[in-house]
Amino acid sequence: MPEPAPLTLPAPAKLNRLLLITGRRPDGYHELQTLFQFLDHGDTLHLAPRDDGEIRLTPALPGVAPEANLILRAARALQAETGCRLGAEIHLMKRLPLGGGLGGGSSNAATALLGLDRLWGLDLDLERLATLGLGLGADVPVFVHGRAAWAEGIGERLTPVELDAPWFVVVHPGVAVSTPAVFGAAQLTRDTPPITMARALQGGASSWRNDCEATVRELYPEVARALDWLSSRAPTMLTGTGACVFARLDSEAEADRLREDASRHWQTFKARGLSRSPLHVVLGR
Repeated sequence: MPEPAPLTLPAPAKLNRLLLITGRRPDGYHELQTLFQFLDHGDTLHLAPRDDGEIRLTPALPGVAPEANLILRAARALQAETGCRLGAEIHLMKRLPLGGGLGGGSSNAATALLGLDRLWGLDLDLERLATLGLGLGADVPVFVHGRAAWAEGIGERLTPVELDAPWFVVVHPGVAVSTPAVFGAAQLTRDTPPITMARALQGGASSWRNDCEATVRELYPEVARALDWLSSRAPTMLTGTGACVFARLDSEAEADRLREDASRHWQTFKARGLSRSPLHVVLGR
Protein backbone atom coordinates (compact mmCIF):
# COMPACT_ATOMS: atom_id res chain seq x y z
CA MET A 1 0.00 0.00 0.00
CA PRO A 2 1.23 3.55 -0.68
CA GLU A 3 2.51 5.52 2.29
CA PRO A 4 -0.09 7.96 3.66
CA ALA A 5 0.42 11.56 2.57
CA PRO A 6 1.54 14.09 5.21
CA LEU A 7 -1.13 16.33 6.67
CA THR A 8 -1.14 20.02 7.59
CA LEU A 9 -4.00 20.77 9.96
CA PRO A 10 -5.26 23.73 12.01
CA ALA A 11 -5.59 23.67 15.78
CA PRO A 12 -7.96 26.60 16.34
CA ALA A 13 -8.33 28.76 19.41
CA LYS A 14 -11.55 28.88 21.41
CA LEU A 15 -13.26 31.56 23.44
CA ASN A 16 -15.53 31.09 26.42
CA ARG A 17 -18.30 33.50 25.49
CA LEU A 18 -19.94 32.79 28.85
CA LEU A 19 -18.55 31.00 31.93
CA LEU A 20 -20.59 30.36 35.07
CA ILE A 21 -19.37 28.42 38.11
CA THR A 22 -22.37 26.71 39.68
CA GLY A 23 -20.76 24.51 42.32
CA ARG A 24 -17.79 22.46 43.49
CA ARG A 25 -17.66 18.68 43.46
CA PRO A 26 -16.24 16.50 46.27
CA ASP A 27 -13.24 15.69 44.03
CA GLY A 28 -12.35 19.39 43.86
CA TYR A 29 -13.46 19.99 40.27
CA HIS A 30 -15.88 22.84 39.65
CA GLU A 31 -19.27 22.51 37.99
CA LEU A 32 -19.45 24.88 35.03
CA GLN A 33 -21.79 26.19 32.40
CA THR A 34 -20.04 27.69 29.41
CA LEU A 35 -20.40 28.57 25.75
CA PHE A 36 -17.47 27.50 23.58
CA GLN A 37 -16.83 29.20 20.25
CA PHE A 38 -13.99 28.60 17.80
CA LEU A 39 -11.82 31.21 16.09
CA ASP A 40 -10.30 31.24 12.62
CA HIS A 41 -6.87 31.65 14.24
CA GLY A 42 -4.67 29.16 16.06
CA ASP A 43 -1.74 26.77 15.87
CA THR A 44 -0.86 24.44 12.98
CA LEU A 45 0.29 20.80 13.12
CA HIS A 46 2.25 19.10 10.35
CA LEU A 47 2.00 15.29 10.56
CA ALA A 48 3.96 12.74 8.55
CA PRO A 49 3.93 8.94 9.01
CA ARG A 50 6.69 6.78 10.45
CA ASP A 51 6.72 3.00 10.14
CA ASP A 52 8.64 2.32 13.37
CA GLY A 53 5.94 3.34 15.86
CA GLU A 54 7.97 6.27 17.20
CA ILE A 55 6.32 9.64 17.87
CA ARG A 56 8.61 12.62 17.37
CA LEU A 57 7.47 16.16 18.11
CA THR A 58 9.33 19.35 17.21
CA PRO A 59 10.04 21.87 18.55
CA ALA A 60 10.09 21.38 22.32
CA LEU A 61 7.83 23.82 24.16
CA PRO A 62 9.64 25.92 26.77
CA GLY A 63 8.65 24.86 30.27
CA VAL A 64 6.64 21.83 29.09
CA ALA A 65 8.17 18.42 29.81
CA PRO A 66 7.70 15.84 27.01
CA GLU A 67 5.61 13.59 29.25
CA ALA A 68 3.27 16.53 29.93
CA ASN A 69 2.90 17.59 26.28
CA LEU A 70 -0.70 16.95 25.23
CA ILE A 71 0.24 16.23 21.61
CA LEU A 72 2.55 13.39 22.62
CA ARG A 73 0.06 12.12 25.20
CA ALA A 74 -2.73 12.16 22.59
CA ALA A 75 -0.63 10.26 20.05
CA ARG A 76 0.39 7.61 22.56
CA ALA A 77 -3.16 7.25 23.87
CA LEU A 78 -4.38 6.64 20.31
CA GLN A 79 -1.68 4.03 19.74
CA ALA A 80 -2.58 2.28 23.01
CA GLU A 81 -6.31 2.38 22.27
CA THR A 82 -6.01 0.89 18.79
CA GLY A 83 -2.79 -1.14 18.86
CA CYS A 84 -1.55 0.86 15.88
CA ARG A 85 2.10 0.14 15.10
CA LEU A 86 2.66 3.27 13.01
CA GLY A 87 4.33 6.40 14.34
CA ALA A 88 4.54 10.03 13.27
CA GLU A 89 6.74 13.06 12.84
CA ILE A 90 4.80 16.02 14.22
CA HIS A 91 5.85 19.63 13.84
CA LEU A 92 3.96 22.29 15.79
CA MET A 93 3.73 25.87 14.53
CA LYS A 94 2.79 27.63 17.77
CA ARG A 95 0.91 30.93 17.51
CA LEU A 96 -1.30 30.83 20.60
CA PRO A 97 0.22 31.91 23.93
CA LEU A 98 0.70 29.18 26.52
CA GLY A 99 -1.78 29.41 29.37
CA GLY A 100 -3.82 32.14 27.70
CA GLY A 101 -7.28 30.65 28.18
CA LEU A 102 -7.59 30.01 24.43
CA GLY A 103 -7.47 26.22 24.67
CA GLY A 104 -4.23 25.88 22.72
CA GLY A 105 -3.01 22.69 24.38
CA SER A 106 -6.44 21.04 24.22
CA SER A 107 -6.83 22.05 20.58
CA ASN A 108 -3.37 20.65 19.77
CA ALA A 109 -4.38 17.34 21.39
CA ALA A 110 -7.63 17.17 19.43
CA THR A 111 -5.88 17.94 16.14
CA ALA A 112 -3.33 15.23 16.92
CA LEU A 113 -6.12 12.71 17.62
CA LEU A 114 -8.12 13.49 14.48
CA GLY A 115 -5.04 13.96 12.31
CA LEU A 116 -3.38 10.71 13.35
CA ASP A 117 -6.68 8.86 13.05
CA ARG A 118 -6.70 9.97 9.39
CA LEU A 119 -2.95 9.48 8.84
CA TRP A 120 -2.97 5.96 10.27
CA GLY A 121 -6.23 4.93 8.57
CA LEU A 122 -7.98 4.09 11.85
CA ASP A 123 -11.40 5.61 11.05
CA LEU A 124 -12.55 5.98 14.67
CA ASP A 125 -15.79 7.89 15.24
CA LEU A 126 -15.76 11.25 16.97
CA GLU A 127 -17.37 9.91 20.14
CA ARG A 128 -14.57 7.41 20.67
CA LEU A 129 -11.93 10.05 19.95
CA ALA A 130 -13.66 12.47 22.34
CA THR A 131 -13.62 9.84 25.10
CA LEU A 132 -9.87 9.47 24.58
CA GLY A 133 -9.57 13.25 24.62
CA LEU A 134 -11.43 13.60 27.91
CA GLY A 135 -8.68 11.55 29.53
CA LEU A 136 -6.26 14.29 28.47
CA GLY A 137 -8.30 17.31 29.59
CA ALA A 138 -11.86 18.57 30.02
CA ASP A 139 -11.64 20.96 27.04
CA VAL A 140 -10.37 18.38 24.53
CA PRO A 141 -13.80 16.87 23.63
CA VAL A 142 -15.24 20.16 22.31
CA PHE A 143 -12.30 20.44 19.90
CA VAL A 144 -12.75 16.79 18.87
CA HIS A 145 -16.44 17.29 18.11
CA GLY A 146 -15.72 20.56 16.32
CA ARG A 147 -18.97 22.41 16.99
CA ALA A 148 -19.60 25.52 19.05
CA ALA A 149 -21.26 24.19 22.16
CA TRP A 150 -23.10 24.77 25.39
CA ALA A 151 -21.09 22.79 27.95
CA GLU A 152 -21.90 21.64 31.48
CA GLY A 153 -20.30 19.44 34.14
CA ILE A 154 -16.55 20.15 34.07
CA GLY A 155 -17.04 21.20 30.46
CA GLU A 156 -17.42 17.73 28.97
CA ARG A 157 -21.24 17.53 28.54
CA LEU A 158 -21.73 19.20 25.19
CA THR A 159 -24.75 20.41 23.23
CA PRO A 160 -23.97 21.89 19.78
CA VAL A 161 -25.18 25.45 19.21
CA GLU A 162 -25.02 28.06 16.48
CA LEU A 163 -23.56 31.32 17.77
CA ASP A 164 -23.23 34.75 16.22
CA ALA A 165 -20.06 35.29 14.20
CA PRO A 166 -18.64 38.66 15.18
CA TRP A 167 -15.05 39.78 14.83
CA PHE A 168 -12.86 39.62 17.90
CA VAL A 169 -9.71 41.36 19.02
CA VAL A 170 -7.83 39.16 21.48
CA VAL A 171 -5.25 40.71 23.82
CA HIS A 172 -2.62 38.86 25.82
CA PRO A 173 -1.62 41.03 28.80
CA GLY A 174 1.85 39.48 29.01
CA VAL A 175 1.37 37.42 32.16
CA ALA A 176 0.74 33.74 32.77
CA VAL A 177 -2.38 32.99 34.81
CA SER A 178 -2.37 29.88 37.02
CA THR A 179 -5.68 28.07 36.58
CA PRO A 180 -5.23 26.17 39.89
CA ALA A 181 -4.62 29.48 41.67
CA VAL A 182 -7.82 30.96 40.26
CA PHE A 183 -9.98 27.92 41.02
CA GLY A 184 -8.38 27.63 44.46
CA ALA A 185 -8.93 31.27 45.43
CA ALA A 186 -11.21 31.76 48.43
CA GLN A 187 -12.96 34.72 46.81
CA LEU A 188 -13.94 32.88 43.61
CA THR A 189 -17.68 32.82 42.92
CA ARG A 190 -18.80 29.19 43.15
CA ASP A 191 -22.55 29.44 43.69
CA THR A 192 -24.01 31.05 40.58
CA PRO A 193 -27.52 29.63 40.08
CA PRO A 194 -27.57 27.34 37.03
CA ILE A 195 -29.50 28.53 33.99
CA THR A 196 -30.86 26.69 30.99
CA MET A 197 -29.14 26.79 27.61
CA ALA A 198 -32.26 28.34 26.12
CA ARG A 199 -32.21 31.17 28.66
CA ALA A 200 -28.51 31.81 28.10
CA LEU A 201 -28.92 31.99 24.34
CA GLN A 202 -32.06 34.09 24.60
CA GLY A 203 -30.25 36.61 26.79
CA GLY A 204 -27.61 37.11 24.12
CA ALA A 205 -24.00 38.25 24.31
CA SER A 206 -24.83 41.46 26.17
CA SER A 207 -25.85 39.38 29.21
CA TRP A 208 -22.92 36.92 29.17
CA ARG A 209 -20.16 37.07 31.77
CA ASN A 210 -17.23 35.10 33.17
CA ASP A 211 -17.36 34.22 36.89
CA CYS A 212 -13.55 33.98 36.99
CA GLU A 213 -13.06 37.58 35.93
CA ALA A 214 -13.32 39.31 39.34
CA THR A 215 -10.82 36.90 40.91
CA VAL A 216 -8.38 37.16 37.99
CA ARG A 217 -8.62 40.96 38.16
CA GLU A 218 -7.67 40.84 41.84
CA LEU A 219 -4.80 38.37 41.42
CA TYR A 220 -3.37 39.78 38.18
CA PRO A 221 -3.34 43.60 37.86
CA GLU A 222 -1.98 43.35 34.30
CA VAL A 223 -5.13 41.50 33.23
CA ALA A 224 -7.27 44.09 35.02
CA ARG A 225 -5.53 46.87 33.09
CA ALA A 226 -6.14 45.14 29.76
CA LEU A 227 -9.79 44.53 30.63
CA ASP A 228 -10.30 48.16 31.63
CA TRP A 229 -8.57 49.52 28.52
CA LEU A 230 -10.41 47.22 26.11
CA SER A 231 -13.84 47.50 27.73
CA SER A 232 -13.74 51.29 27.36
CA ARG A 233 -13.75 50.70 23.58
CA ALA A 234 -15.92 47.59 23.00
CA PRO A 235 -17.78 44.83 24.89
CA THR A 236 -14.99 42.86 26.56
CA MET A 237 -14.60 39.66 28.57
CA LEU A 238 -11.99 37.29 29.95
CA THR A 239 -11.77 33.87 28.26
CA GLY A 240 -11.44 30.85 30.55
CA THR A 241 -9.21 31.80 33.48
CA GLY A 242 -7.19 34.07 31.19
CA ALA A 243 -4.80 35.64 30.74
CA CYS A 244 -6.30 36.57 27.36
CA VAL A 245 -9.19 39.00 27.10
CA PHE A 246 -11.30 39.64 24.04
CA ALA A 247 -13.42 42.42 22.59
CA ARG A 248 -16.40 41.76 20.33
CA LEU A 249 -16.74 43.95 17.21
CA ASP A 250 -19.42 44.14 14.53
CA SER A 251 -17.11 44.65 11.55
CA GLU A 252 -13.62 43.74 10.40
CA ALA A 253 -12.80 47.42 9.95
CA GLU A 254 -13.62 48.12 13.60
CA ALA A 255 -11.54 45.13 14.65
CA ASP A 256 -8.58 46.35 12.57
CA ARG A 257 -8.70 49.78 14.19
CA LEU A 258 -8.96 48.41 17.72
CA ARG A 259 -6.20 45.89 17.15
CA GLU A 260 -3.91 48.61 15.84
CA ASP A 261 -4.47 50.65 19.00
CA ALA A 262 -4.16 47.67 21.34
CA SER A 263 -0.96 46.46 19.64
CA ARG A 264 0.83 49.53 20.98
CA HIS A 265 0.51 47.98 24.45
CA TRP A 266 0.14 44.20 24.12
CA GLN A 267 0.44 41.14 21.93
CA THR A 268 -2.82 40.91 19.95
CA PHE A 269 -4.59 39.17 17.12
CA LYS A 270 -7.83 39.58 15.18
CA ALA A 271 -10.14 36.65 14.43
CA ARG A 272 -13.64 35.74 13.30
CA GLY A 273 -15.93 33.67 15.47
CA LEU A 274 -16.94 30.28 14.06
CA SER A 275 -19.55 27.67 14.97
CA ARG A 276 -17.70 24.90 13.08
CA SER A 277 -14.05 24.16 13.68
CA PRO A 278 -11.74 24.80 10.72
CA LEU A 279 -10.10 21.45 11.53
CA HIS A 280 -13.34 19.64 10.68
CA VAL A 281 -13.77 21.69 7.53
CA VAL A 282 -10.32 20.58 6.32
CA LEU A 283 -10.94 16.92 7.25
CA GLY A 284 -14.52 16.89 5.99
CA ARG A 285 -15.88 15.59 9.32
